[in-house]
Amino acid sequence: MTVIAFVLLFSAACLGYVLNLSAARSLRAGGARLHSLGSFHGGFAALLVLVPTFLFVVLWLVFQAPVIDRMTMAALPPGTLDGLETGAVQLILAEIKSIAGGRIFGTPELWKLAAADHLTGLRALSANLMVGLTAALALVLLVIARRTVAPDFRARQGTEGIIKGLMIFCSTVAIFTTIGIIASLVFETMRFFQMVPWHEFLFGTTWEPQMPIRADQIAATGAFGWLPVFLGTLVITVVALVFAVPVGLLSAIYLNEFASPGFRRIAKPVLEILAGVPTVVYGFFAVLTIAPALRSFGEMTGLPIAPNTAMAAGLVMGVMLIPFISSFADDALSAVPRTLRDGALALGATRAETVMNVLFPAAIPGIVGGVLLAVSRAIGETMIVVMAAGLIAKMTVNPLDSVTTVTVQIVTLLIGDTSFDSPKTLAAFALGFMLFVVTLGINVLALGIVRKYREVYD
Repeated sequence: MTVIAFVLLFSAACLGYVLNLSAARSLRAGGARLHSLGSFHGGFAALLVLVPTFLFVVLWLVFQAPVIDRMTMAALPPGTLDGLETGAVQLILAEIKSIAGGRIFGTPELWKLAAADHLTGLRALSANLMVGLTAALALVLLVIARRTVAPDFRARQGTEGIIKGLMIFCSTVAIFTTIGIIASLVFETMRFFQMVPWHEFLFGTTWEPQMPIRADQIAATGAFGWLPVFLGTLVITVVALVFAVPVGLLSAIYLNEFASPGFRRIAKPVLEILAGVPTVVYGFFAVLTIAPALRSFGEMTGLPIAPNTAMAAGLVMGVMLIPFISSFADDALSAVPRTLRDGALALGATRAETVMNVLFPAAIPGIVGGVLLAVSRAIGETMIVVMAAGLIAKMTVNPLDSVTTVTVQIVTLLIGDTSFDSPKTLAAFALGFMLFVVTLGINVLALGIVRKYREVYD
């Protein structure tokens, strides 16, 4: 039924566009001078039908499930839920939904079967009502939109006003979503710091987020120093950048200045394909190819290399970052005015001297922005590190050792049944907040560098 509702919605919008466009053309053919073009009359009708009706359908779908659940539980026999906790009530509702979906295990009570039938009926009634009300609302809006067609009607301003309202709404949603994310991180982080001292978290050198099972356990209080976790993140990020930055920049310089047009048309799309490869595929590549190769190299040379190393994760992450750095650098070099390049060549500079002394300094804002974006991408990467790096936090900068990262620990802490009243779970929010602060600082630094050098070379 949801598909039918959306089909009706878009069909009514298209019909409104066609009707108002035809009406406007008829007025114009009759000699009337229209304030706006016929396409604006059609667009106004389509938007007038589409936007309110779409919002109605979305709100119906959002509130449909909780309202039906409440009505289903309210229709249970009196006394059925007396004395039950919230978890037990949710289990009963889940069982009723399973029965309504045809997934019956054992022999349920008769009242559960009756509740499942009632739930099925409510769902069918809600779906039919949604389709009927959608059609009625679209029809009313079609009539209203059709009556607006007149020579003096400002259809262009109306259409632009609706589009402007949509843009403002989307911007507001994005802003409040960002505020909500920050607020949730800050709130849960403050709860964590009420249980664990902030100085222990920020300056502690041991990360053992274990909670007590018995009162006599040695690690009963846990250790929540985030420095070894952050140090592991930095090690992997540095390895990735040491590999990705030279390769990305040199490939961008070659493709932009030295490669033939035919080779560039082939090589640039192939290089950018790397950006679309899922990170889990990179993780498999690290586990099945890079890590065994590093271990074999260690056996040949006598170097102690751990099974899960920062080197393996960093190298594969560097491969993932190459298209980001290369694409930004290539765009930055292409944006340099042609006069600078021609002037350097006219003064007798070689192509290499022109690139290093003229183009590269002028393109620094874009190049730095791409590199720092790659840094943020590397710090926030999860899947490659989960599959290729370790889980034990160590105070080490040895890339051949096993390390862990902030994102890996967040995933580890939130796996399974989580209770948001213990330091172990709240530590994930504290790590997330620190990761947010670090990436925000990197972005602010990138903006500062870009503005500084852009002023110099503009």
